[in-house]
Amino acid sequence: MLVNVALVIGTFLFMEGVAWFTHKYVMHGFLWSWHRDHHNHHKGFFERNDLFAVVFAGTAISLIVAGVEQPQYRFLAWIGAGVTLYGIFYFVFHDVIVHRRAKVKFPTDGQYMQRIMRAHYIHHKVHTKEGAEAFGFLFAPKKYDRAVKEKVAGKSDRPAESTHA
Repeated sequence: MLVNVALVIGTFLFMEGVAWFTHKYVMHGFLWSWHRDHHNHHKGFFERNDLFAVVFAGTAISLIVAGVEQPQYRFLAWIGAGVTLYGIFYFVFHDVIVHRRAKVKFPTDGQYMQRIMRAHYIHHKVHTKEGAEAFGFLFAPKKYDRAVKEKVAGKSDRPAESTHA
């Protein structure tokens, strides 16, 4: 039981590294064609960038099915559960809270939320493949600690134009 919990938690934590690497070298690399619309204003609810969620969901489902169907690989189901848990947290933070793709009010006054949101808004200031920073999704360095709601010289860290309608 504790091993299974450790697998889920360990996979969840590991996924932030996977997401950072994928975001920096794949999304802002050879699959920029999928990610571009996420950095630029577009019409409609869905975007090509959502294909990354499909890929990660397919990975999680495959791991869970393999672990359930093959008893000797049962640990894969728990790893798949960790990937799924990360995906849920990512969706809530990134799509619901930051980009407001679902109209749900969520408290964002805490220091952690302010830091991670500021890092993401700074990431979205760049609308091209190169030059972006802050590639993490659920972790951001302390250098992003200043609150999103503060203004410096009349400018906010939040992008002037949301990437979602």
